[in-house]
Amino acid sequence: MAAPEDNATDKRIVIVDDDDLFRESVTENLREAGYLVVGFDRGPKFLEFMRKEQGIDLILLDWKMPEMNGIEVLRTLRKDGFEVPVIFLTVLSDQVYEEAALTTGAVDFVEKSRSFSILLKRIQLIEGGARGGAPAADTLETGPQTLGLLRLDGQRAFWRENQVDLSLTEYRIVSMLAQKANKDVSYREIYDLVHGEGFVAGAGEDGYRANVRTFIKRIRQKFRDLDDTFDRIENYPSYGYRWATGADDA
Repeated sequence: MAAPEDNATDKRIVIVDDDDLFRESVTENLREAGYLVVGFDRGPKFLEFMRKEQGIDLILLDWKMPEMNGIEVLRTLRKDGFEVPVIFLTVLSDQVYEEAALTTGAVDFVEKSRSFSILLKRIQLIEGGARGGAPAADTLETGPQTLGLLRLDGQRAFWRENQVDLSLTEYRIVSMLAQKANKDVSYREIYDLVHGEGFVAGAGEDGYRANVRTFIKRIRQKFRDLDDTFDRIENYPSYGYRWATGADDA
């Protein structure tokens, strides 16, 4: 395990990766960028550290590791109540892995083949948006909102007066859709809200759409866990999504 160095910034990052050379390289680059960094080569040792430590700002997590893989580590983190943002660093580029990572609660998925400058940009976007990137170009309202059966208050969402267990990123997506109720919101607008305007990720020119679909799928399921008739988030094929109001939203 690498010990954190004395540095001007108080931002603390943990990297968990069993590839010693890769972990050490990223650690040194992050330290040069002004971060305090701690490294682990196994999930269990990292989890033990987290149960004793406070003040971690971001976790970089490898997917394929002995003893516990990255998904198992992330599930344990979330089960234990840790909401620290997690970025997966992996050689697994298939979309199914990205979807699995985001569904489990990661905020981003970066291939190890990408340059450090790309990783640093994503870290900075997450820092700027507190688990979700920079805000979209048009400013969203931040005060309490009520739209029929939906109530948004203090970064918490309520449906039929039951709290919906949304992450901050998911909350911001719901807030955007609600503020633009009955208007189509493009995949790009939603993605920019999550990752920062103009950011590019995913396979192919429109690869970001898969990322947005994953978020919407998670959000819908969380509402349906409370109300199996929930149907307010509609898809506009090949364009995006809309929050459709109902008769009880008047």
